[in-house]
Amino acid sequence: MDENPYKSPATAQTKYATAPIPSEKMPGGIPYIIANEAAERFSFYGMKCILVIFMTQKLMGAHGLDVMSKEDALFWYHLFGAGVYFLPFFGAILSDAVLGKYRTILSLSLVYCLGHVALAMDDTRVGLLLGLVLISIGGGGIKSCVSAHVGDQFGATNKHLLEKVFGWFYFSINLGAFTSTILTPVLMARYGPHLAFGVPGILMALATLFFFMGRNKFVHIPPGGIGFFRETFSTEGFVAMAKLCTIYVFVAMFWALFDQTGSAWVLQAKDMNRLLFDFPLFHRLDAFLIGRGYWFAGFSQFEVLPSQIQAANPLLIMILIPIFAYGIYPLMNRLFRLTPLRKISIGMFVTVPAFAIPAWIEMRITAGAAPHIIWQIVAYIILTAAEVMISITCLEFSYTQAPKKMKSLVMGLFFMSVSLGNVFTAAVNYFIQNEDGTSKLPGASYYWFFTAAMLIVALLFVVVAAAYRTRTYIQDEQGSSQ
Repeated sequence: MDENPYKSPATAQTKYATAPIPSEKMPGGIPYIIANEAAERFSFYGMKCILVIFMTQKLMGAHGLDVMSKEDALFWYHLFGAGVYFLPFFGAILSDAVLGKYRTILSLSLVYCLGHVALAMDDTRVGLLLGLVLISIGGGGIKSCVSAHVGDQFGATNKHLLEKVFGWFYFSINLGAFTSTILTPVLMARYGPHLAFGVPGILMALATLFFFMGRNKFVHIPPGGIGFFRETFSTEGFVAMAKLCTIYVFVAMFWALFDQTGSAWVLQAKDMNRLLFDFPLFHRLDAFLIGRGYWFAGFSQFEVLPSQIQAANPLLIMILIPIFAYGIYPLMNRLFRLTPLRKISIGMFVTVPAFAIPAWIEMRITAGAAPHIIWQIVAYIILTAAEVMISITCLEFSYTQAPKKMKSLVMGLFFMSVSLGNVFTAAVNYFIQNEDGTSKLPGASYYWFFTAAMLIVALLFVVVAAAYRTRTYIQDEQGSSQ
């Protein structure tokens, strides 16, 4: 049986004689993948956005509260992030060599659900450890498979739709993340960790159900078996992985900064003025509305929770994806050829001011002020613009640069860049702790350290990107050089 589900004997005989006719028909499995991803991301980000607050305020022990210090919580938060993004590599091997993507995703999703159950049922360190380990295995194991499974739904006739679908795939990620980041902090504040962790668990169960429902609609690429290992350990496989890993090492620094929106930025927000509309312009508008008796006047007293500020990122992603796709990218292409590596390079430089703003905020806090949360939102806008240029581009670029039997494996390598970034941040937080509980990088110096590191990496990446040569692989096609 031909391993390629797109190719019939007739097309195999004429593949060099005629070019495939482009199709605008979307693969039938895409809606199930999008629904699965939105629900799964709700579960993951809903759980993740309250972790630091849980560890520093709600964690229980045998004799009552047993909370962690700030540095300990940041260390464990980023160690968990490192685990989640390290395990996709092994999930990819299981998928590409043994089970195939569908069976790998379905089986590990069940492990994922058990992790949520552990967090919801046990608010001690035992429940925390068990839950995070199971979520790392389940959630981490499926990550590379899900991304590659999207690409597998496309062949020669509809490959031009791949960029659009990856955009919608990323949109679904952020729709789930936005909804959960707004909701779960409220559940934590009002009802405690059991319900706050339980609701994301329910959504993960729904995500698993959605994926199962699409089983007869998906294009199933069989596992490569021994062919997977032959291709992986071939010269071509080694070259593809080595070239991409060069890119990922630099991208890791972006993730070292970005993932602190769920840790250091949350703790910083606790010391800021979080009355969202408590700003001079809004005061004038509020007074105008009150004077005319409008029922929604007085909105300047609306206060957001520290964990809810993270919702700015997925909301901005949903806004910025079409702006970049239909506005900024076409405009930049008129000025110069905008390749994927140039997008990533620009995104790295954009990340630098995104982290300089929290450094300035921390200087104000240290001086006794309470800066308005709008300044952190400005930082989110800049950082999210960088994410669009780096993360979405890297996701698509990784798929297209991976040999056909190595799609999930290369996606696993991409996610290792996130793991490496979190390892770096966890290590920094571990080594800056003094024995007396103080920090070697107090206040704003912590943020300036990461800002400087990002700038150095961005400058070095320009040289690497200029020397990189791409080679594109799409299902149903031979590898072609570009």
